[in-house]
Amino acid sequence: MLKIYFSFFLVISAIIILAAPSVYLDYHLSPIPRTKSEIFRINKVVKITSDFSISENFENKPGGSSTTFTKNLKNAFSQNSRNISFEQEMDFKLGNALFRKLWVSSPSSTLATDGLGPLYNARSCQRCHLKDGRGHPPENNSDNTTSLILRAAIPLEKSIKTSKIESYLSSIPDPVYGKQIQDFSIAGIPSEARIHISYDEFKVNLSDNEEVWLRKPSYDLTNLSYGDLDQRTKLSPRVANQMIGLGLLNAIPSEDILAWADPDDVNSDGISGRPNIVLSKVFGSEMLGRFGHKSSQPTLIDQIVSALETDMGISSSFALEGFGDCTIYQKSCRKAPNGNTLVHNKAEISDTGLDLLHFYSSNLAVPVRRSANNNSVLKGKEIFYEVGCTSCHRPKFVTHRLEDKNPQSFQLIWPYTDLLLHDLGEGLSDDVSEGFATGREWRTAPLWGIGHTLNVSGHTKFLHDGRARSLLEAILWHDGEARKSKIKVVNMPKPDRDALLKFLESL
Repeated sequence: MLKIYFSFFLVISAIIILAAPSVYLDYHLSPIPRTKSEIFRINKVVKITSDFSISENFENKPGGSSTTFTKNLKNAFSQNSRNISFEQEMDFKLGNALFRKLWVSSPSSTLATDGLGPLYNARSCQRCHLKDGRGHPPENNSDNTTSLILRAAIPLEKSIKTSKIESYLSSIPDPVYGKQIQDFSIAGIPSEARIHISYDEFKVNLSDNEEVWLRKPSYDLTNLSYGDLDQRTKLSPRVANQMIGLGLLNAIPSEDILAWADPDDVNSDGISGRPNIVLSKVFGSEMLGRFGHKSSQPTLIDQIVSALETDMGISSSFALEGFGDCTIYQKSCRKAPNGNTLVHNKAEISDTGLDLLHFYSSNLAVPVRRSANNNSVLKGKEIFYEVGCTSCHRPKFVTHRLEDKNPQSFQLIWPYTDLLLHDLGEGLSDDVSEGFATGREWRTAPLWGIGHTLNVSGHTKFLHDGRARSLLEAILWHDGEARKSKIKVVNMPKPDRDALLKFLESL
């Protein structure tokens, strides 16, 4: 069922313009305003269907014209958008080279590669996003946690204002260990800690005598090199997200996302999606959050800058400190040589390098839908819609109309997310707030491509910390706003559950 706010699209848009023009205008994209006739057509095409006898028009192309039709399933997430030009293919390949590049510590024989750390979680983007796919927790504590990081944050009793632009914070980094725990370091600098994960398992009984065991993780740090954590510090695990379709998510009009929000649950359906409004480090303004498990980054370039700085210790023109996440209490870390150079605008990666990484990340294509007209898939789709999953996993959007033949321009896409924050219950809470997101709130994860996870990433670990070992386990962890839908899945006949899972695997 469509949210009632969507029916009052123009009224809400006017309110947003008055309240937060930078959020509404998406000025970083320079979009072409929609005409009245386009708005009418868009509202019609994104309306949620009630006909499950056949797949919808263009449903097999979740990324619009950019959708890839590759048959190479292991590399299904590493294909470029089909609608980029021949000249842009070179930019994509250069961006891919940067994404895969192993950084080294400074000083080194090449200015293009040094600047790693001093503290870091991975030496390349590809190490976390292997084959551009989803990360996972280590299989055992002898493995490293390369594609899982631990945020370190101290919750505040009440929000505070910071910076020249109002930005409300409800948590701050650990004073000694910074924003997150880095378990690797360059020679001569101690890494921060080793991360250990343990699990407690419990059984959930489903209808038709089906049983599922869920596992709840606990995290411990050993070999703390810089003293104890602050007693108030909370650790929040985050696995790396898949990379496909990010440019398309970046191009969804903010007003279309905000029109779906219902923070006070005015329509009394139990779903209260909230936007996260965060400060853009790149554009210097408060904007709508879209990226990260709690929508803590507003644009794709913000996400890239943050990952370079915090995960690898790579500085850019938007984060010039060559020491990355080293705090004032990690003096040897701050004094270590860095790779900042005039050749790269006094940073370790040049603006040209950032542009190439941004283009690559924007144009990793979404794979074509499989078996969209299969009878079991259609039945599963009907169940997905009937139990209320689409209240958060919004099926369709139309992206901004953009200038300069942008590949993301005016595409009908099927990401199955509203990019809003939802309370998923105490079981998934990490007690860490980001922007306006509470510990219990998480961004609705996009579902497109989820059925390719095993082929691409070699595992089926889901949710923000990879605790769920299957799609069914991920569903059973849903609570809070999703509790009613979860209970319906628990109680439905097993053949219906199987059809629901088959639909998800087709995405």
